[in-house]
Amino acid sequence: MSLLECRELSAGYSDRPVVRDVDLSLHGGEVVSLLGPNGAGKTTLLLTLAGLLPSLGGMVEVGDVVLAAGKPRTASKAGVVLVPDDRALFRALTTEQNLRLAARRRSDVDRILEYFPGLNSRLGVAAGQLSGGEQQMLAIGRALARHPRVLLIDELSMGLAPIVVESILPVIRRVAAEEDIAVLLVEQHVRLALGISDRAVVMAHGRIALTGDAGELLERPELIEAAYLGRRNGSRAENA
Repeated sequence: MSLLECRELSAGYSDRPVVRDVDLSLHGGEVVSLLGPNGAGKTTLLLTLAGLLPSLGGMVEVGDVVLAAGKPRTASKAGVVLVPDDRALFRALTTEQNLRLAARRRSDVDRILEYFPGLNSRLGVAAGQLSGGEQQMLAIGRALARHPRVLLIDELSMGLAPIVVESILPVIRRVAAEEDIAVLLVEQHVRLALGISDRAVVMAHGRIALTGDAGELLERPELIEAAYLGRRNGSRAENA
């Protein structure tokens, strides 16, 4: 059973569609990479799933709850949590204070520090003084402290060195498996993302151009290249 499903979802700004007729299902315990060139509609899709942007048509359902368009509180209550590309940290507050604002209990903070032990020595440091990698760990940790059912991560690697991304991505894989969370991950480092994902979805020009098994797409990068360019040879990798 899908944790999140959207059908014929369209979204945009001022009644101008950016995302058109997207069908997508996310299952517990899996990581799905959302790939595509700049301007493909990836961030717009995540904002719409999180209720921060009203849809222009279609439906988003979490479990058996149909989410009201443009209602972030409803999406959050249903378990959809977004890590935005700017991380949205309280920069003047310490690492621990940022975590405690999201956590229900102290054990939630301890749980996050098990995933990101590097934050232990930075608990008393203001979020604005953390390195980019530490800020991303904190942003993801704060999202996990809210016990999401569906975790949306936008541009995880923005501003980070590849070696830092390589250290964070396996944690995302572990979190999905251990907590039965569905993760939708927007990432520009395609091979790194595919390496920890179960499936991949490629968007181009606001539509899904390709879906497929992540391992298969790693072996056939020409399919992803064609999808980035907007050439549709069938919506699934195995049919391309």
